[in-house]
Amino acid sequence: MIMPRGADQLLLPVNPLFIAVSLLFALGFNLIPLGRQAAMPDLLALVLVFWNVHQPLRVGVGLAFLLGLLMDVHQGALFGQHALAYTLLSFLAVSMHRRLLWFSVLEQALQVLPLFAAAHGVSLAVRLVAGGSFPGWELLLAPALEALLWPLAVWVLLAPQRRAPDPDENRPL
Repeated sequence: MIMPRGADQLLLPVNPLFIAVSLLFALGFNLIPLGRQAAMPDLLALVLVFWNVHQPLRVGVGLAFLLGLLMDVHQGALFGQHALAYTLLSFLAVSMHRRLLWFSVLEQALQVLPLFAAAHGVSLAVRLVAGGSFPGWELLLAPALEALLWPLAVWVLLAPQRRAPDPDENRPL
């Protein structure tokens, strides 16, 4: 069996409950009132992209749209602003998920950086077209911080799927 370069071991199947809990945790973190800082990384977008890459049949564009609507309602943003950004982000992540898994985790972080930048760009464009103000140049830090958090997200979210090392040398797996 040909395995991607970054995969050094076989993973157990993911528990759908773990996917739901991780997305709810990320949504809850985004709902914490930390103020409206433009450089704040979007943890929900990060976890959404992770599950779009690793489980594209379970977490797709429809779920991204619903989570985006929840973020729009919470932040009082233009209705559909986050929904459009998360939908685009999810579509791009699903469309490149097979290619992305062949890279190492650090190379994956460089690959998802344009995705996060595009999502923030779409959100900014919708805000500006609707008559909102420009949040400042620190907005450029958010996609970079999300890409820097990618290795941590991969390590944390794949941890329940990793097998314990098996000392039995007679079994092939």
